[in-house]
Amino acid sequence: MANVAGWLVAFVVSFAGHYTLTFRHQKAPLLQALRRFFMVSAAGFAINEVAYAWLLHATRIRYDILLALILLGIAVMTFFLGRFWAFRQRRT
Repeated sequence: MANVAGWLVAFVVSFAGHYTLTFRHQKAPLLQALRRFFMVSAAGFAINEVAYAWLLHATRIRYDILLALILLGIAVMTFFLGRFWAFRQRRT
């Protein structure tokens, strides 16, 4: 439950920052960007949870190194999905 609560807080902060700063030049409609970024963020959260739990048991990689690698991968994935899909303005 703590992970879900933390993710929801991070989602709100991340969305606000991306929408108003990082990707503001893309001028995506608010509700479209919110809906799409929620999907991106939820997928990232799920991949993070599953990958970390599975890889902790399946490999001998130290937990801190593994966590750093997964978080870096999720951050890259989130950025590119945000840039090229979630915050992209609909074409008319």
